[in-house]
Amino acid sequence: MTSQNARQCLADLKSKSVRFSGLPNKSFNGGCRMIDTIKVMDFGMATTNLGAMTCPLASNFADWTRYAVVPAAKQYLGSEVVKIETMGTFNCRAVNGSRSGRLSEHAFANAVDVSAFVLRDGRRVSVLNGWRGSPKERAFLRRLHQSACKRFGTVLGPEYNAAHANHFHFDMAKSMRNGTAYCR
Repeated sequence: MTSQNARQCLADLKSKSVRFSGLPNKSFNGGCRMIDTIKVMDFGMATTNLGAMTCPLASNFADWTRYAVVPAAKQYLGSEVVKIETMGTFNCRAVNGSRSGRLSEHAFANAVDVSAFVLRDGRRVSVLNGWRGSPKERAFLRRLHQSACKRFGTVLGPEYNAAHANHFHFDMAKSMRNGTAYCR
């Protein structure tokens, strides 16, 4: 990681007690690339399927977990989250999983898809079932969605389209129109 912004982000991650290792820069056919990415080993919460991530994405994801997921689970569900299930980060593909068109932020390791939360009491709250589930599950997931809109450039969930019925998509890209978050 050579840029000043990248070095500052890594220092910030270390100050948050996030354990990670740097990954080599790679470019792939079709324009996909992993530049200045890291592999997060631990940020205080068990999380599945985290692969290569940009440092800003990892930093915001760690903050979202600490300052949104943890308190919301206690407030709405009366339990602690012990694991976050994701569908991964880097994936060399276009938007909506198609083979052609504009590349997804996943193609740059700049996105993560969150599908479920496992609680200490054994419950599993998935985006697919919880979004229209019990009032407490709905409130919990909507709070997490709203909070994500303050931390990520793009946040997509079940209200956006059928492809997002089972997960929240978070990435660091800003709106093309005015540089603000795109939250749906």
